[in-house]
Order: sequence, then C-alpha cells, then structure tokens
Amino acid sequence: MKKRTLSVVVENKPGVLTRVTTLFRRRGYNIDSLTVGATENPSISRMTIVVQGDARVIEQVTKQLYKLIDVIKIVDITKERAVERELVLIKVKADNNVRSEIVQIVDIFRARIVDIGRNSLIVEATGDSNKIDAIEDSLRPFGILELVRTGLVAMVRGGGSNEK
Repeated sequence: MKKRTLSVVVENKPGVLTRVTTLFRRRGYNIDSLTVGATENPSISRMTIVVQGDARVIEQVTKQLYKLIDVIKIVDITKERAVERELVLIKVKADNNVRSEIVQIVDIFRARIVDIGRNSLIVEATGDSNKIDAIEDSLRPFGILELVRTGLVAMVRGGGSNEK
C-alpha cells in the first residue's frame, strides 16, 4: 500500500482532532503522521494526515470525514505539486573528539546546532522525509540520545489552491 497525504481543513474547535482520529481508529486505519495547526484564519485549522492506503481506502476515509460536522474541505495532495517539510531535533553524543565531524554533517545537510551540552549537541533539521531520514542515519553512528520528529506539513504549490 502507498502512503497518501490528505490536507483536511476543519473548524478550529475543541474535540475536532479527537473526532477525526477516532474515525481512523474505528475503521482500523493507522495514521503514519498527523500535524495540526491554525491557518491564516484563526477559526480554521489544517490537518496534514499521512495514511497508508489505496484509492478505495482514501475514498472511504474521505467520505467518512465529510460526515463530521467540523470538516470543511479534504484534498488528497499525494499527486499534487506540493512543498512538504518535516522538522527533527536530534540530541547526539558529542565529546570534543567528534564535534567537528558532527558539525560537518550538520553543514552538509544545512541543519543547525541549537544547543551545546558538555557531551552532546542538539541538531535541528527541516526538509522532506528523505532528508530527515538521511541526517538521522548520518548521526546514528555517534549515538543518538534522543530524537523527536514532527509530522509532515504540506502545501500545494502555485498561486491558487487546487483544493476541491
């Protein structure tokens, strides 16, 4: 099954996130990534949901989501020209012997060091999923102490919205 990215515009009200995730849970669909935030209109939020499924599964999920009163618009942007980004914070072991190597990796990925500890560094990186996977893999040999990764955020390219 293929990963699909859904852009779901909802009313910014308490309980909307619970209703959406409950719908997925009841149908037995796993959410790979879920990011929610307010839009340019504070009364509206956008959810970017990444889920595994074929066209039939996505059609079913979309029909069920539209039944929720707080859902305004749903677009499968998987095949759209879109800008997609994730953020990762990685706390990596970094004594004085390896710091320069880690700094070189950070520079290659155009990431940033956002905290320096006695024996660790916290690295911040943004980019598409492949870039985030690659920096994580590159830092793993040094010893990853902690890692936190956001879900995907995505926006269709261009002047207008291709959303239905």
